[in-house]
Amino acid sequence: MTTQTTKHVLMVLTSHAELGDTGDKTGFWVEEFAAPYYAFIDAGIQVSLASPAGGQPPIDPKSELEDFQTAFTKRYDTDSEVQALMAKTAVLASVNEEAYDAVFYPGGHGPLWDLTDNTDSITLIENFLAANKPIAAVCHATAAFLNAKDAAGEYVVKGKGITGFSNSEEDAVQLSEIVPFLLEDELIKRGGDYQKVADWNAFAIQDGLLISGQNPQSSELAAAKLVAHLAG
Repeated sequence: MTTQTTKHVLMVLTSHAELGDTGDKTGFWVEEFAAPYYAFIDAGIQVSLASPAGGQPPIDPKSELEDFQTAFTKRYDTDSEVQALMAKTAVLASVNEEAYDAVFYPGGHGPLWDLTDNTDSITLIENFLAANKPIAAVCHATAAFLNAKDAAGEYVVKGKGITGFSNSEEDAVQLSEIVPFLLEDELIKRGGDYQKVADWNAFAIQDGLLISGQNPQSSELAAAKLVAHLAG
């Protein structure tokens, strides 16, 4: 009789709180953390949290508005255990791929600023892929994949089916002139096979070891693909 070892997922959150020069705040989108976190926990998967600065990652205040609440965010709001974990995320530079079976990046606008060019994050992603372990992200967090490269020096998104927050969705929230770049454009520039559905519809895609979700509505779907991959 073989014993099933518990899988372990690292979730990497943003530490960036400023929405460009607007004076408004950003951070991670609660639903995009909560839905995957509970998908993993409920599947018996162990979860650890990290962020570039460590400690409490900033929450995008808009994601706490009533319009954006779901069963998962409500569960998060009353879960003292996960909130205690969130308050003391590990410093990203201190973690390495060997301790985990997969990595998942929740979105929010924050990752555009502090995870796109973060060398610790890029190295982590490259090491996961080199070890044949899946990487997953939802919404703006697909930006974390942009500058990762494979052993041949090619962008890891090149030729891969990939999604993330679309240009039309960025226009809809009136932030196209505020964000440092448009994610859809950058994924295409790096040779990604960018795919999307109509704004605010759930859509997630897996191509090999890359899993991505388009928008907040896609967080549960992207997580389910990672759970299924780990179960296989």
